[in-house]
Amino acid sequence: MRNSKKYSRRHFLQDMAFGGGGLILLGTFGFRIIQDKENRIIKAISVDFSKCAGCRTCETACSAYNNPIEINGERVNSLGNPHYSNIKVYHFNPDVDVPVTCALCEDPPCINACPIAPDLITGRKAIYRDENMTIKNDTERCIGCTQCAQACENLRGGVIHPNPETHKPERMCTLCDGNPQCVENCPFGALSYIEMPANRSYENLAPERIAQQLIEQLYNIKV
Repeated sequence: MRNSKKYSRRHFLQDMAFGGGGLILLGTFGFRIIQDKENRIIKAISVDFSKCAGCRTCETACSAYNNPIEINGERVNSLGNPHYSNIKVYHFNPDVDVPVTCALCEDPPCINACPIAPDLITGRKAIYRDENMTIKNDTERCIGCTQCAQACENLRGGVIHPNPETHKPERMCTLCDGNPQCVENCPFGALSYIEMPANRSYENLAPERIAQQLIEQLYNIKV
């Protein structure tokens, strides 16, 4: 299912206009984020909505890998309850399906919103970006204020889900240790892994906004 094509000018124009061919930027998770400091190019995931069937296989694969169980002392993938997935497929009427996961924004609003002072040694707040660009949470320092989730909600419709008991952030993309299972297991090839500009915009990528653009484009209905 992997697609290593480079992000062309055509891809860029499609993403900014929510795509004549149905290709819309999803986020910046991949096998390893590769960033060129001068040209600011990263590898990321995009969605071809002409292929997405809303089957939620991506959710099951993600959950199974990121929530392993132990059998006879060996850690193996779980059954994959979609509720615990780090990618979520939103369904809309008229029929459009919008997969959404952590975008790993270049200037993450979740980290900016965290009120915890940076650690004197690591420079990290309670929520931080690790060496692979994924967003992580230090549960020992996190106070469960949910400000990171609220900041993400304001920008992208919310992909951070506070734990119902601790209120600490969960469901941030982990990159599946360098092999994203959503891409590997999509049965229709709707998810692809390509190079694209690091400084792209996220303001209009909330699932409702994407759905609005898709409905207008596919059904010729003004919403």
